[in-house]
Formats: sequence, C-alpha cells, structure tokens
Amino acid sequence: MKFFKQWGRFMMMGTRAHAAWELEVSRTILGDRKRLVILGLLIIPILLGGFAFADQIAGTLPSFIGDKSAYSPAYYTNGIFIASILIGLCAGLITGCIGAGGGFVVAPALMSAGIKGILAVGTDLFHIFAKAIMGSVIHKKLGNISVALAFIFLIGAIIGATTGGMLNRWLYEINPILSDAFITTVYCLMLGGLGFYSLLDFLSARKSSTVQIEHGKKVEGADLGNLPKKLQAIRIPPMITFDEGMIPGGRQISCVFLILSGFLVGLSASIMGVGGGFLTFPIFVYVLGVSSLTTVGTDIFQIIFTSGYAGVAQYAIYGFIFYTLAMGMLLGSLLGIQLGALVTKVVPGIAIRGFYALSVLAGFVNRLFALPKKLADMEFISLSKSTSVMLDRTGAIIFWIVVGAFAVWVIGTFVVNIKKLKGEDI
Repeated sequence: MKFFKQWGRFMMMGTRAHAAWELEVSRTILGDRKRLVILGLLIIPILLGGFAFADQIAGTLPSFIGDKSAYSPAYYTNGIFIASILIGLCAGLITGCIGAGGGFVVAPALMSAGIKGILAVGTDLFHIFAKAIMGSVIHKKLGNISVALAFIFLIGAIIGATTGGMLNRWLYEINPILSDAFITTVYCLMLGGLGFYSLLDFLSARKSSTVQIEHGKKVEGADLGNLPKKLQAIRIPPMITFDEGMIPGGRQISCVFLILSGFLVGLSASIMGVGGGFLTFPIFVYVLGVSSLTTVGTDIFQIIFTSGYAGVAQYAIYGFIFYTLAMGMLLGSLLGIQLGALVTKVVPGIAIRGFYALSVLAGFVNRLFALPKKLADMEFISLSKSTSVMLDRTGAIIFWIVVGAFAVWVIGTFVVNIKKLKGEDI
C-alpha cells in the first residue's frame, strides 16, 4: 500500500509540472496572432478537404499506411476527427482546471474511439510535438537551462525513445492485438496508481482546507533528500555541474545517472505517447537533486526534442500517425486549457480535484475492462466473445460518461459565470 501511495504521489508531481508547461504553451499560442494564423493554416485544409474526401482517400490507401483492413491502423473518418477535437477539449479542461496533466486520458480515449494503440501513441506524440514547436517558450527560460545537463539527459532520452518505439512496432508486427494489450497494460498501471492516489488526496483534502496542491512554496531541490545526496556522492566520471547560480560552486552528478534518467523518460514517452515531461520533474528534483528552476527550463527543452524524435523517427515514418487527429486534439486542447483555467476562479478547488480523481479512475477502468477482450482474442484467457465485448463496452461507457460529465460541468460553469469572469460583477 505504501509503495502504491508513493508511486501515485510521484506521478502526481510529474503531471502537475507537465500541466504547468501545457498551460504556458497554450497561452503563448493563443496570445500570438502569427501562431494563430499558422494553426488556422493547419486546421482549415482538414476541415475543407477531410470532410469531403475522407472515405475516398481511405479507400485508396495501402494497408501499411491506413486503409480499412484489420491489420492496418484505424482509418480516417469525420466522426473520429470530431472525436479527436472533443478528446483534446476534455484533456485540456482537466489540465486547465486541476493543474495536473490530462494527457493521460488521451491515448485511452483515442483507443476507445476505435484507434489502434500504436496509432494513438504516435498521434499523441505528434500532437505534443506540434504544440511544443508552436508554443515554444524556451527563450523565456534560457537562464534556467543547464546545457550540459540537458545534452547528457537527451542522449539517454533518444536511446529510450528509440527502444520504446522499436518495442511498440515489434509487438505490432507480431500481432496488432498484442500491441494494444501491451499499451493497455502499461496505462492500467499508470492510471491505477495516479487515480487511487488522486482519490486519496481528494478525500484527505476534504478533511483539511489547508492542503496545498501547488508547487512553488519553496524551491524544490534546494534541500537535498537522502537519495539525491547518495547519488551525487557517487563520483563516476564524467561529472556534470549544475545549479551554479543557486549553490556556490554548483552541484555535480555523474552522467551515468543522467543518461539512465533520460532513458526512462524517453522509453515511457515513446511507449505511452505522453511526451515524457510528466517524469522529468519528479526524477530531476526528488531523485537527482536538481533545483526546480533548472528542472523547469530543462523540461521544456527536452519535451520538444524527445516528443519530436519519438513522434517523427519512431512513428511518423512508419505510418503510425494521423496528422488530422493530432491537429484536432491540438485545437481542442488549446481551447480546453483556457476554459479550465478560467473556471478555477469561480469554483471550489476541492470539487475540481474530485472530478479529476474520477476522470483518471475512469481511464483506468476503461483500459482495465478493455484488457480481457484483447487477451481473449489472443487466446491467452478463456472468455466468451459476448462477455469480452460487454466488458469492453462497459469500460468505454463509464469512461465517456465521467469525462463527458466533467466537460459539460466545466463548460456550463464557464457559460453561467461569464459576467463574473469578465469582472462585471466583481
């Protein structure tokens, strides 16, 4: 029990840091006319051409790119494109409201909408990459980036992303259902730990109104824990110096630990399609002992390269990305994050945290209920087809009811409180 609680806490810290990055990126994009024009140039052709010629295009695609055969990735339909916008909107609302990443529900949601797991992962990675490039705020954080730290970390991240991409593709080549089962199992573990921790966090917060969920009350990493002290005491050359502006002479850590950390981040990003940013913050601050200021800058830096490399080199060139879906999610998430952030000004935080816990647990239930059907299809377990289909549909229904209810509640709250948010009633 203690392990799962610590695992959930670790995941929650990462999702909060990643959500802060997403919120800053969305504000940068929507606050710049040039970026909005670029976004429009990407979206308008999809709206005009995709709706009109989707079926014709899908019918002419070879099987290794995306036709309607069982072995190929899910094909494009107008309904799936609209679903991608709604999925991005819901993920953005979660991110903006709670200040914790809603990206964990993207791949499960896409898979529930009929997208194969490997395609959901590749598409989500490309969506993150597009968002990072369009809303790049590296120039604001240059003073907080340790170039040496970032460079060594990215060596491990590239190796990890390559390994994760090769693993996903290898499993897909063996059996597409095996690939889906593997990705589903990974998400069950991740969402289970994060969801149950979020629920416990919500229940404990109801008992105390003084619980703080935000970082920033102190500089994380300024006071080293036992693990960072032990790791920094291991002098395996070459040693990398960082945080010179915070500690006289800075701190040092072996490049071995940086490469291993980068490998874990890149591997997770490439397998799950979540960019890796959710792991960088807790690893840097609570394992390596890097200050939060340096971590934030390095995290922004690595997300662009890790998601870009994994998305393009490991998925795009093999035909495992739907660019139309990626653009739909980008559009939906940009709107959702802004609405969610505004709603936090007029609703109690405890209610939002409760909805977040339910949303993550709904994603967990969705993948957990989908797993028996995949195992039965591969004949790993004995289960009747009607039972496996019923479980799969039940998980999907629960997921969409919970996430949909959250989205409706947030949007409804925003509409009702428009005057107050404009300051007319304040």
